[in-house]
Amino acid sequence: MPSFDTVLEADLVEVKNAVDQVAREVGTRFDFKGTSAAIELKDKDITLFGDADFQLTQVEDVLRSKLAKRGVDVRFLDMGKVEKIGGDKVKQVVKVKNGISTEDGKKIQQAIKGSKLKVQGAIQGDAVRVTGAKRDDLQAAMALIREEMKDLPLSFNNFRD
Repeated sequence: MPSFDTVLEADLVEVKNAVDQVAREVGTRFDFKGTSAAIELKDKDITLFGDADFQLTQVEDVLRSKLAKRGVDVRFLDMGKVEKIGGDKVKQVVKVKNGISTEDGKKIQQAIKGSKLKVQGAIQGDAVRVTGAKRDDLQAAMALIREEMKDLPLSFNNFRD
C-alpha cells in the first residue's frame, strides 16, 4: 500500500555551519568589538549572549540570515526568553525544532480525516505516516498538510508506491 512519512527535521549539519559562520562574523564585526556578544551550539540548543537585548537581536538577525543562505528554514527556530546572567549581560536559548509534537500530529490527523480523502494518518513517534490506495490521493494529502500546517516547515520522506 502506498505511503509516506510527514516529518519535521532540520539539517543539523547546516545549522552547525551557520552557527560557526555567525560566531566568526560576531568576532570580526566592528560593532561587536569589546562586547560579550557570542553564540554557541550544544546538541539542538543555540545560545546567544550579549550585553543588552538590542545586541541579542542583532546576533539573532545574523543567525537568521546565515540559516536562510544555507537553505535552513527559520521556522525551525523556537526562540526562548531573554535571561539576565549577572551584571549587565543577557542570554537567550534558541531551540532547534526536531520531530512533530503530539498536538501537531493530532492536528495533521484531524485535517486528513476531515478532508474526505481516502487516506489514513497514523502517528509514529515524532512522524506521521499517511497511507492510501492511490498515489494521487497521497499527493493531495501532501498538498492539504502543507496548506493546513503553514507554521511548521514539514517535509515528506519514505514515499513508497
